[in-house]
Amino acid sequence: MTAFTPTLENARAFRDALGTFATGVTIVTCKTETGPIAIAANSFSSLSLDPALVLWSPAKSSRRFPAFEAARHYAIHVLNAEQVALCQTFARDGTAFDGLDYSENAHGVPLINGCLARFECTQHAIHDGGDHVIIVGEVNRAEMTDGAPLVFSKGSYGRFTDVE
Repeated sequence: MTAFTPTLENARAFRDALGTFATGVTIVTCKTETGPIAIAANSFSSLSLDPALVLWSPAKSSRRFPAFEAARHYAIHVLNAEQVALCQTFARDGTAFDGLDYSENAHGVPLINGCLARFECTQHAIHDGGDHVIIVGEVNRAEMTDGAPLVFSKGSYGRFTDVE
């Protein structure tokens, strides 16, 4: 095991160490004045059951950051193991909704169909988090279906398998 103090000079090593923690993969969507926008995020977590709160953390350096920081309403979609291409599409282009199976909720938030779970949220709080912000959302509506989650670890996508 290698020990180090995280600095700007060894940021890659710090990212690699963080990458050993496997996460699920989400797409977060919101409505903007110019149309729907999405961003891929693996920084998603439950926060509270009462009230129902979740959080996610977009990078301040993202071109899409201003839209999500300003969004009063948004949806977090937990991707299934078959949705790698969807994740990669939105990682490249946040406006790639053409031909996508989606609808909009009463607030105009794009709701992507076929995901493993979806959380429709109202912005509850935003906290500074260094080069990211922590966006806390109150969950107004949740949906889920059976299936295997898309997992991200060490820079690669995969699927969860049971350990016997």
